[in-house]
Amino acid sequence: MTSPNNQAISLFYSYSHQDETYRQLLEKHLTLLQRQGVIATWHDRLIEAGTVWETALKHHLDSAQIILLLISPDFIASDYCYDIEMKRALERHAAGTAQVIPVALRPVDHQAAPFMQLQGLPSGFKPVTEWDNLDRAFADIASGIRQAASRFHHHPAVPHRP
Repeated sequence: MTSPNNQAISLFYSYSHQDETYRQLLEKHLTLLQRQGVIATWHDRLIEAGTVWETALKHHLDSAQIILLLISPDFIASDYCYDIEMKRALERHAAGTAQVIPVALRPVDHQAAPFMQLQGLPSGFKPVTEWDNLDRAFADIASGIRQAASRFHHHPAVPHRP
């Protein structure tokens, strides 16, 4: 299931550190995709000591093929997540150089948010914390990311088209 040139799709997490636990749970559910070489994930906790964090973050944000926006009240309240990472992600999505996928973690008023033009995960954009079973929510998200990565492999020039 890897791309024709056997390169994994690069995936970037944009999230508030308040949602670290949820990012970790999601990453566990994406492990099979990583083991199969479908995706390679990156988040800011992978920045090594002595590295200029903002440079590393911008490099990965600008080179990722799939960008996940982990939506929560803390994400919306974060100037860095909302004004810098999300803005850049949506610019890249509009240019066709990345696919942005909003992921609803916790309930928040998001009806007028710029990412609402995009189909989100999990199914119905029901926040993860409102599911009776968190594993089912994260499995649903992983399935959606697998589908997105598959479309990306088949149509790399237009990753955001269904």
